[in-house]
Amino acid sequence: MQKIVVLNPKGGSGKTTIATNLAAYYALAGNHVVLMDYDVQASATRWIAARPADRPAIDLVKAFERNSRMTRAWQLHIAAGATHVIVDTPAATPREALRDLMRDAHAVVIPVLPSEIDIHAASHCIGDLLMCAKINPRDGRIGVVANRVRKDTRVYQSLLRFLKTLEIPFIASLRDAQAYVHAAGVGQGIFDLPRYRVRADLESWEPLLTWLDGGNRGSNGGDSLSSRRDRQSYSEAGP
Repeated sequence: MQKIVVLNPKGGSGKTTIATNLAAYYALAGNHVVLMDYDVQASATRWIAARPADRPAIDLVKAFERNSRMTRAWQLHIAAGATHVIVDTPAATPREALRDLMRDAHAVVIPVLPSEIDIHAASHCIGDLLMCAKINPRDGRIGVVANRVRKDTRVYQSLLRFLKTLEIPFIASLRDAQAYVHAAGVGQGIFDLPRYRVRADLESWEPLLTWLDGGNRGSNGGDSLSSRRDRQSYSEAGP
């Protein structure tokens, strides 16, 4: 089972967009996907509820809920046979919660918006991961994704300069596109949409998917997050 955590304590960075699109991608490739929603805003939960019946199913764990009649371990139980767990974390994640969220994570994706405020918040997030969650930056589990970018802007160039100063891989730049809004409103990811409508957006995801596919090493000693067969499966099954 492969666990991908999408993390940035700052709200509005696009965590749910990335988490739901990753879930849609892996489900479309024929995997048993679980989406864990830790955010009390429940955006990922509503996305699952809106997902059409003819789209590949994705299991949901409402991790933000607390039920006094159940143990926490049972509430967070992952169904047997799950191959991919995508964790959508909340805004303002406490430092002390990071270690539990990162446990058994094979990859941590940090979305960053091209703004000075978001750049500052991302630097603190990465510092907390290294200091509080005790993640070694050299083990290849952490990657930064520039989200909602317009490459011809000055602030995007500032973001690139910031990312170059890090010892953390800068994986991909995702465009600021309405396709994400349209897809999210009907419980889908851009991978569920007709390719002719989202071709440029699919191309912008390729570096991130390649990195998750085998460009990083997980905490269990090196299993890749998905196989080349999964990528081929999507190519054959996609709209």
